[in-house]
Amino acid sequence: MNLEGIQTELQRIGLDGWLFFDHHLRDPLAYRVLGLPVAGHVSRRWYYFIPAHGEPRGLVHRVEPHQLDSLPGKKLLYARWQEQEPALRQLLDGAQTVAMQYSPHCAVPYVANVDAGTVELIRSLGTEVVSSAELIQTFEAKWTPAQLELHLEAGRRVDRIREEAFDFIGTATRNGNAIDEYAVQQFVMRRFAESEMVTNHPPIVGVNVNAADSHYCPPETGSAPVRRGDLVLLDLWAKIDVPDGVYYDITWMAFCGGEVPGPMREAFATVVAARDTGIRLVREAMAADEPLRGFEVDDAVRACIESRGMGAYIRHRAGHSIGREVHGVGANIDNFETHDERRIIPWTCFSIEPALYLPDFGVRTEINLFVEEHDARVTGKIQNDFVTL
Repeated sequence: MNLEGIQTELQRIGLDGWLFFDHHLRDPLAYRVLGLPVAGHVSRRWYYFIPAHGEPRGLVHRVEPHQLDSLPGKKLLYARWQEQEPALRQLLDGAQTVAMQYSPHCAVPYVANVDAGTVELIRSLGTEVVSSAELIQTFEAKWTPAQLELHLEAGRRVDRIREEAFDFIGTATRNGNAIDEYAVQQFVMRRFAESEMVTNHPPIVGVNVNAADSHYCPPETGSAPVRRGDLVLLDLWAKIDVPDGVYYDITWMAFCGGEVPGPMREAFATVVAARDTGIRLVREAMAADEPLRGFEVDDAVRACIESRGMGAYIRHRAGHSIGREVHGVGANIDNFETHDERRIIPWTCFSIEPALYLPDFGVRTEINLFVEEHDARVTGKIQNDFVTL
């Protein structure tokens, strides 16, 4: 736990403290930010309060009195529910405003881990609760230099596997050998394992109309064949299999033939232009040291698509945070599914992945953008036209 950093940030933003709460392991963010090991069964509620000034303190149940032993500060005990409220008052010690893993209107679902009843309980004590979303971004979504290196190495490996997958498809289709989406997916999964990488789900391999299914997963039986004249969408995400590994997540497009049909070329050119609009906006804002929020990047990306008359084919936000999970807990590039007002800050990473889902096919381009102190960079190779196989 970075206690000094947390208290410095609390003082900077004018909060009295950060209140952590868990029951039955419902808030993994609390354990990660606090550096708290998960010690078996967590069947009773615990609370841990980090004030802006002074020593932290906890509240634990007498059935599980050792849950917070690894953390600094005095631990209060309770057993009966009638004891909990006065103990919470003592824990908070007059704090007027505290942050919790809560999001108004669930605008940021990734941090909305505290139930409504617990928020009501804290507010009933005269303490206002605000969202910890910005704090979570600072103390969980920011990468270390070592994590950046792990990401860059993951990118090199995934980019190589992506090239191998397209070669696998191209060789089979040119030679007239039978191949389907599932076979390509399993090829990628074997190469992930051989490259000491892990993923939370097999990759998306979508042919033609299946590429218009944003979360398509080819079935083992009944996958679409891949043949000459087919469009192929390949969405890969993986990380190096080490404790602090962070994901690399990309989407590329290919066409099994020499001449890509006009509608496909037009659609892909549109998402490429939109992607580059988003990259440019982030880089310019970082260079000028101007504040930029996730929803503003989404607006710019979507406006580019709409200006070309293809807005009706947008189905999801323009990007998501990337971290230990492929969908991380930092700012998302989103003013479509949610209104993400979190700042884009240095040492975080997110995807920019505009997509169009038409009746007969879908196109998407996805890059990872790492934010530096005064710039931002795409961390892997970038696609500007179809790969022709």
